[in-house]
Amino acid sequence: MNLTHLPLIDLQASDEAVKPALESAFNKIGFALITGHGIAAQQISEMRELLKTYFNRPLTEKLHESITPENYRGYIPLGFFSANSNSTLTDHYEGYKLHYEVAAADPIIEQCDLYGPNRWPSEPAHFKDTLLSYWQACDRVSHRLLGLVAQIMGVDEHRFLSMFNSPLTNMTLLHYPSTPAKPPEEVGYGIHPHKDTDALTLLFPDPVGGLWLRPREQDNWLEVVAGEDTLIVNIGDLLELWSGGYFVSTPHKVVNQSGQERYSFPFFTVPRHDVSVAPLITPQAGFNREPVPVGSVSREVWRTNWPDTQPGDQNFDLGTLTD
Repeated sequence: MNLTHLPLIDLQASDEAVKPALESAFNKIGFALITGHGIAAQQISEMRELLKTYFNRPLTEKLHESITPENYRGYIPLGFFSANSNSTLTDHYEGYKLHYEVAAADPIIEQCDLYGPNRWPSEPAHFKDTLLSYWQACDRVSHRLLGLVAQIMGVDEHRFLSMFNSPLTNMTLLHYPSTPAKPPEEVGYGIHPHKDTDALTLLFPDPVGGLWLRPREQDNWLEVVAGEDTLIVNIGDLLELWSGGYFVSTPHKVVNQSGQERYSFPFFTVPRHDVSVAPLITPQAGFNREPVPVGSVSREVWRTNWPDTQPGDQNFDLGTLTD
């Protein structure tokens, strides 16, 4: 039977009540809808308004804050990044990229040049304060979920969580204009079909919809339907690898044919740069993947997002899929 909806889990319940539901969701589909997450509705609303205000600024102003190959932080123009697939169509979004905030003098930068301070736009004036407050809220939820995941896998929770100290966690602010009501293969996607390359992704849905996923062993795509204050959480490739394939990283895409503007702000939880991810429990039958060094794969994801680049020969799965 085809899956028709996502499991709904109340994070306010006890660990013992949450774990079976979370385990089932991450094992069967890799996605879950989370209530009781503790992120205030006002904070979510403030983030939505922040995105609308920022992306409504004149293009000339935003271009002054553009992302560069040397510093993957800042404004991403509409249609700038390709999917690095056989498609010649770019994705229909403009964005703003942020990473775990590290001071310019922090010694970790000498260990891995992916770290550093963010570029903070001058307008709107409350941009930095609003973002950092929301980031802290997501960190709290992510920490709780990762602790539950460690318990489900039966591994040392403290040791597992320590791999997310000084993380390469990042966030993308996204604005999707509406595209014509034609097949995405003809006009392009909001974001092309892909799997996330992180450990966990946290995302609040936009009311206009447009997020689709393809459950395991299903050919059809399922649109995610969730309330504005319900958190969507999904597994990324790193956590799938840690679990030896027990948890699944599920393909998803964005198609915005609503006739309205769409905004989202996914939070990508990534371990520290020097962590090498390999199965922590006995792999599932047929699951056989090489360990993934977090710093190296993060650098390759960064590099190959740039136009006119192709993946190198490190055999990393960088997430891009065909529909």
